[in-house]
Amino acid sequence: MLMISLSDVPKSGQHDHGRRLLRECLKPYGVPEDAAMEKGGYGKPYFRDYPELHFNISHGDGIAACIVTERECGIDCEPCREYRERVARRCFSPAEQRMIVEAAPEKRDLLFTRLWTLKEAFVKCIGQGISYPMDTAEFTFDGERIASSPEGYRFAHHIIRGGEYVVSVCINEKE
Repeated sequence: MLMISLSDVPKSGQHDHGRRLLRECLKPYGVPEDAAMEKGGYGKPYFRDYPELHFNISHGDGIAACIVTERECGIDCEPCREYRERVARRCFSPAEQRMIVEAAPEKRDLLFTRLWTLKEAFVKCIGQGISYPMDTAEFTFDGERIASSPEGYRFAHHIIRGGEYVVSVCINEKE
């Protein structure tokens, strides 16, 4: 189950808003609101009493998103961010960096955000966060479709309000 919420929740309330989305997503699975949450080695949360369920939450200015599945998963949502060359050099593969530089200037910010959210969703799925060498997870696109990515994972992204926000999802298909 995937749930996305656009809202004007202030920065101080975004974490709680994401948690409320999680509780809504868990209702069909019968998980009680007081179910104990624990954290794995890199801090990825899970429900001790519901090992068959996996979830992930993300939030940013004006948006929150949550996914609940029966496989390891990750999600990232962001408002469209300005292309930052330093971040791209550190986190994107040479091919991804070329893709951005060769894109029309008016498309660079959205392309940067698409790549960033896919990488974030992937590292959250594998449970390592940004300690993972993000430049090794490489993505290409065929229009809006994700044409290549790390093997064994399924990726999707949603471009919302004409590119104002991007939500990317990663699900482990290897399990």
